[in-house]
Amino acid sequence: MSATDMQDATHAGTAEGVLGAGFHRSADQELAATDELLERCFPGDPGTRQPVHTVYVPADTFTPDLPRTWGERALAAVADDGLQELATTVAPAGTSSEALAAVLAAVEHKLRTEPIEDLRIDFEDGFGDRGDQAEDAQAVAAARAVAEAVRAGTAPPFIGIRFKCFEAATRERGLRTLDLFVSTLVRSGGLREAGVSPDGLPVGLVLTLPKVSTFAQVQVMVRACERLEQELGLAPGRLRFEVQMETAPLILGVDGRSPLGDVIHRTEGRVEALHYGTYDYSDSLQIAAEYQSMEHPAADHAKAIMQVAVAGTGVRLSDGSTNILPLGDPAHRQAAWANHARLVRRSLEHGYYQGWDLHPAQLPTRFLATYFFFTEGFPAAAVRLRNYVEKIESAVMDEPATARALARFVHRGLLCGAVSEDRLRSATGLDPQQLVALAHPRAAAGTTPSPSPTAPGGSPA
Repeated sequence: MSATDMQDATHAGTAEGVLGAGFHRSADQELAATDELLERCFPGDPGTRQPVHTVYVPADTFTPDLPRTWGERALAAVADDGLQELATTVAPAGTSSEALAAVLAAVEHKLRTEPIEDLRIDFEDGFGDRGDQAEDAQAVAAARAVAEAVRAGTAPPFIGIRFKCFEAATRERGLRTLDLFVSTLVRSGGLREAGVSPDGLPVGLVLTLPKVSTFAQVQVMVRACERLEQELGLAPGRLRFEVQMETAPLILGVDGRSPLGDVIHRTEGRVEALHYGTYDYSDSLQIAAEYQSMEHPAADHAKAIMQVAVAGTGVRLSDGSTNILPLGDPAHRQAAWANHARLVRRSLEHGYYQGWDLHPAQLPTRFLATYFFFTEGFPAAAVRLRNYVEKIESAVMDEPATARALARFVHRGLLCGAVSEDRLRSATGLDPQQLVALAHPRAAAGTTPSPSPTAPGGSPA
């Protein structure tokens, strides 16, 4: 065929390539394993709600009304200085008075209605070694208190326990506390009987395995979950857990490779999150106490590896905490609030959408910094989304991947309460379902599981 004939055939839509159907079939065969791996191991984000923070409290301090009291204490902490004054300090430069007022109202409502999104009842560092009899009793009491809170509607959307780690000295104790807590919830928590839960467990149950050093420890946790499900009549796969990244061997193992790939991909979907532990990890690297921080280069290195490990898997990532609390004299409070707000903002900018809070006085800056992050970026994101969906020509030409990133950003703002549905509709022309379809197309198509609560909390701006 001459060049002219080829050109004519191309224009007519009848041109044929040279690879042929046989090559296409062989390519499918050669890449079948890759196709299966990508489908199984990288399903993408499920599009469900991720809490913006986790609050840790010693196991013996939890009561069903603890979230409410933390909200009251958070508001009391800013009473002298004023929430509005703090909001003005935290707000990004150039924030309008209308935007400031909207965020202020939303955060105040949040602290009154859902001050804690994710609560961990701590039997590890926050509880210590009090003897088996005391911890047995407390594990049972905690399960009953959680069930009472869930029945009464006072529990946060996500709630669970952190038990002791699976190192030799505390392994038996950790497993026993896990067993007693879960067994008591199912057998005598009353959630099934009250029509709150079909299997007796809170919908947002979270179990936290701390101080993990090896994949083998995670495997034992997987087997413990399997055994509990079998004995308690729970559906296979119902029990999932977080892994706390607090030791160097979980970043670089003895074989010279990171075990995080195994932790995520060889645990049958049981691992739902990786949480960075600021102070234990810093200590494991012998960083002096004065310089232990969420923003130390060693922390950034560890979290960057964690971020790459979870990318595309649906496993969530959480940053750690700061132990500089806004307590004491006014100057120290203001400095601590400014530091906390800056660290929260820094985590969000780095793509870490969750962190830890250790005291009620940290809640105002957690929500202020988070809401400002999403409301500040919303107007530009909304315009670009509308232009993309409606195919409006503009100075920025977004590709599908960028449109997904914009939609995910807006969706996170919607789920955490920073952006209202009304504002979403008016600014983008999209409803929440259309937004999810853009942000998480596979989840919207029903190909990704949705194990977590999705209802947003707080009052949107």
